[in-house]
Amino acid sequence: RMGNAESNVYQNHLSRFLPEEQSDIDELFDTLSGSSGSAGAKNGKATKKTLFFIFEVCSLLLIWLQAYMREPLPEQMSARLYNGMKSIDLTGKSSGLCEQIAKEQFVVFMSNLLKGNADEKITIIMRMISKTEGPVKGKQIQEFTEDLIMSVVHVLNYRKELKGWSLENTRDSASGVKTLASQLLSELKLADGTKPVGPQLMETSFDESAIQDWVYRVPQISVFLSVVIRQGLHVLHSLPDQTKDIVNLVPGCKGIKGRGLVSLFDIPSIVYINSHLPAELQHKWQLLFSSRLHGESFSQLCAHIVNKGPCIVILKDLDGYIFGGFASHTWEVKPQFQGDNRCFLFSVFPSLAVYTYTGYNDHYMYLNHGQQTMPNGLGMGGQHEYFGLWIDSDYGKGHSKAKPRCTTYNSPQLSAKEDFTLDVMEVWAVGDLPERTGTKGKKSILDVDPEAQALLEMAGKPRQSEGLREPVEEDEDDD
Repeated sequence: RMGNAESNVYQNHLSRFLPEEQSDIDELFDTLSGSSGSAGAKNGKATKKTLFFIFEVCSLLLIWLQAYMREPLPEQMSARLYNGMKSIDLTGKSSGLCEQIAKEQFVVFMSNLLKGNADEKITIIMRMISKTEGPVKGKQIQEFTEDLIMSVVHVLNYRKELKGWSLENTRDSASGVKTLASQLLSELKLADGTKPVGPQLMETSFDESAIQDWVYRVPQISVFLSVVIRQGLHVLHSLPDQTKDIVNLVPGCKGIKGRGLVSLFDIPSIVYINSHLPAELQHKWQLLFSSRLHGESFSQLCAHIVNKGPCIVILKDLDGYIFGGFASHTWEVKPQFQGDNRCFLFSVFPSLAVYTYTGYNDHYMYLNHGQQTMPNGLGMGGQHEYFGLWIDSDYGKGHSKAKPRCTTYNSPQLSAKEDFTLDVMEVWAVGDLPERTGTKGKKSILDVDPEAQALLEMAGKPRQSEGLREPVEEDEDDD
């Protein structure tokens, strides 16, 4: 009777997968178990011996996992996956020191993590955090989260799934792993609703219900686990049931390849900021402006970002703080505020965070130049002379004023000092460029003088020929 119950549980989990997915899982298990020659498994007609194959040595699967995933995944993540598989208890018996791994456990593990809800994932995640049962410390959750993020970056790089980004043209991801982990951990809370912070968080114990609540409210944990399993084990990674979250986890990158630039973004911050963009803009980023490429000129900045659609502005001050904002509408030079409530401000370093619309006012974004009576510069949030983010038209100066918070976005002071000196700035178009830049044509005389183009834009006289052509893509194969 117990055998029938186990078999029913197994069949229920197996039925979650499409026939081709079941074949994929069979083949992977046979590879890991060293029985890839099994004709029954290859034909999809697994015999009882294959179906209930049990390892004779409890650590054999771990050895196989680490050998199979030595390059795709860091060794510590292989060990965590193994501990998660061991946590599947289909017998009702307590787990021994040397628990055997059965194929049923493997299938239930894959089913719960790839197809399950937070309730089904939680026992596995608890064992991935700690091999022992019971509450886990904040420090252990931090180590698990950092391992998970690092594994996502590692496996996407290994599988060449970074879509034009690379570890060479982005900031070192090590600091990004830590800042993203800290951001995700900031959502941990106890049963009474309190959120421990700092050293207190590291020593606080969290029970299974607290971790389940965390996984439910922080979707990145499930998405990252899915990426690690699909890409790390190279299973179910190309089948159509992938969620939009995974498909657009990393946006395609254009405009940076071959230019010798290192972006202000790192891979973890790209993933995090991209997840906060409107869904229709998450598939592609294109570099429009870099002060390292185009010079430190406000006119050059305007020439490269006006009428190019929604953009991300990111900058670094001389103290090393990295921050910016998302502009939901195309930038226009005019003395009025523009944009809508999808705009937000963000910080990348020393902390990673996104600050969204409060409803207090509609001062989303502002761009002006050459006016005697209005402030000239680029701003987001707050009010004139008191922006959440401001770059002065006297390029190189800026401020981030928030006492205690920006009224529009509830953001704190983003820069190290309230009035800062700009070091580097980038602007990225997100989504597809507007159709008015959609056809190729010959160069205009204004192409060699972006400042002249900017002055026309500011005077309200955009080039009429702009809609007839598209700027030449310097690296069309980036995607």
